[in-house]
Amino acid sequence: MFMSGLGLFFAVLGAALAAGVAGAGSAKGVGIAGQAAAGVVTDDPSQFGRVLVLQLLPGTQGIYGLLIAFIALLNLGVIGGNVQEISLVKGLAYFAACMPIAIAGYMSAVYQAKAAVASIALAAKRPDQFGKSMIFPSMVETYAILALLVSFLALIGVNGMA
Repeated sequence: MFMSGLGLFFAVLGAALAAGVAGAGSAKGVGIAGQAAAGVVTDDPSQFGRVLVLQLLPGTQGIYGLLIAFIALLNLGVIGGNVQEISLVKGLAYFAACMPIAIAGYMSAVYQAKAAVASIALAAKRPDQFGKSMIFPSMVETYAILALLVSFLALIGVNGMA
């Protein structure tokens, strides 16, 4: 009886980690960038809009993690109330499918925040270079998007498993 629920346990754990770990990275990233943004706004309140955009960039990874968790939980029937027992192998496959966005989401949010801090400083000193300053943290976003894509495609494959 104990073993019968392990598949679902690992699948739900993967979904929870996708949302939780990527969300933690976003929270940390937005906090890091927010500290730099607050320093800029202290000196020049007119910079608020520009630095706010840069501060918010690391927040997308949490959204990506939430999206993957939602898709996994929907596939499992946890959302919708039609939960079905799944094998341990399929549960571990769901777990593995959720890990790219969990891990890359966390890491990219933190590193995107560091790039955003530098871009906030650039935008504060050279407001005319705001457009260019957005490119640096946006490049880090590429890897979060790739992880989102891998997790999404893996969930589609796992859902089709017998």
